[in-house]
Amino acid sequence: MKAYVLHEIGKFDMEDVEVPVIKEDEVLVEVKAAGICGSDIPRIFVNGTYSYPLIPGHEFSGEVIKVFDEESEEDQKLLGKRVGVFPLIPCMECPQCKERRFEMCRSYSYLGSRRNGGFAEYVAVPKKNLVPIPDNVSYEAAAMLEPMAVAIHAIRRIKPKKDETVAVCGLGTIGMLVVMFLIEMGVEDIIVFANKESQRQKAVEIGVKKENLGLKNRPIDVFFECVGSNETIKWALELTKPGGRVMLVGNPKSDVELDRNTYWKVLRNQLTLTGTWNSSFMIDGFKSLTDEDDWQYAVNRLSEGRIHPETLITHKYKLDEMLQGFYLMRDKSEEYIKVMGINY
Repeated sequence: MKAYVLHEIGKFDMEDVEVPVIKEDEVLVEVKAAGICGSDIPRIFVNGTYSYPLIPGHEFSGEVIKVFDEESEEDQKLLGKRVGVFPLIPCMECPQCKERRFEMCRSYSYLGSRRNGGFAEYVAVPKKNLVPIPDNVSYEAAAMLEPMAVAIHAIRRIKPKKDETVAVCGLGTIGMLVVMFLIEMGVEDIIVFANKESQRQKAVEIGVKKENLGLKNRPIDVFFECVGSNETIKWALELTKPGGRVMLVGNPKSDVELDRNTYWKVLRNQLTLTGTWNSSFMIDGFKSLTDEDDWQYAVNRLSEGRIHPETLITHKYKLDEMLQGFYLMRDKSEEYIKVMGINY
């Protein structure tokens, strides 16, 4: 099969490799769409990964084309299923897994960073990580389930109210999806901060009021920081009103340090500062004790036509042309939001 293989930092290209041999708990998924995450770029070109060679890619969707036991009725039901994929593979043994908080597993594996992922024609996926998608959901939208679930997880942790003023700083894919879901849930007063005109225009297209682009002199109840830089984290802490809440979403770009005056603001304004990572998925047949998990929440809203993440896709490439997308994001040669590879 064709796959993009990372052999060392910067040594990355399409190659002919063997089709994965699936294990008893796995199925073979034919990849139909795969999104390039912002985290893929430093993994490929700057920081490297855990072991080599590796096929990256953790945002993908496809069709189940092979099962381990063709005589098994359970496995037979999976053949031909259109699926998204939860990329985190929990150990199921640590205290967090025992509490069904799989996103905080301490001994997890991960498709696309710790084992081969979706930048390929085929990928081996644990059966318990499959997310069935209805026929009216496109493969491109399903490939965005992972960032959608990350955005949902952040929102559900901080619990903004419909009548609160909510700010979102950083309008990459995650930030845009946070805005989309805030609008979908009925939040009307959303302020956004972005450094690209194309992002500001897209924010208006999806429902943000023009007068709410970059306003800084309004009391903010809830602040989503989706950049991960020292400057924007400090900004969030300074702009959030006394008693307000700050949700840190963006991966840190470098060490984060707070000066004394900013730290005093956290104390004297009694701010609630919260972090989030990944998303909740009730893996292996478990059900949430209180509500649907983040992935099912996303699937439901996709199937009902209440959210349209595919409108954030700015660039599409066929699998054999996808290298252009990695370089575009690395070099920032064009403005983009979501870069997607398709294979159908």
